[in-house]
Amino acid sequence: MNISDLDLWRKGGFILYARHGEATVGIDQQNLCFQDCMSQRNLSEEGRREAIYFGQLLRHWQIPVAPPIIASPFCRTIETAQLAFPTTYIQIDPFWFNINSLGGKIPLNEQTRILSNLQAVLEKKPPFRMNQVIIAHSFPEGIGLGHISNMGMVVVKPLGVGNGYEIVKKLTLKNLAQLNYQ
Repeated sequence: MNISDLDLWRKGGFILYARHGEATVGIDQQNLCFQDCMSQRNLSEEGRREAIYFGQLLRHWQIPVAPPIIASPFCRTIETAQLAFPTTYIQIDPFWFNINSLGGKIPLNEQTRILSNLQAVLEKKPPFRMNQVIIAHSFPEGIGLGHISNMGMVVVKPLGVGNGYEIVKKLTLKNLAQLNYQ
């Protein structure tokens, strides 16, 4: 008997790590202030539509999601979480800012520290029969969870504290929309 991805995800036990929706062109300002959305890239209209659609798809596929939804402190990730999960509590976690910094020039020991902390987070199992959603950023190619498309999702299976994690599947938003039983 072949159990589909959807059947597995409906049973819970996964971390659903998603990149924010499409952001406006440009860069985050050097004097970026998390409380001032004008100092950073924000969701485009397309990014807003992607975020809403992402949440609709998870509800359509009946994938159970545990509150809170974890979001990076950037306006674009918070808005993505709010649009995708309008009735669920959003918890802003400053740790996810570090993922955004991996794409810059940071010392190797700082990169190692960030990736070690990432592993510790991704090893923790979500509540029984639920999945944990994290809305944050893409990674540089070959680091952490690797490149993630706008509103793409990486399905992570936590193996328990100290035991690591497994990347089960990487999906674009289009892939997620096309899931079905096989």
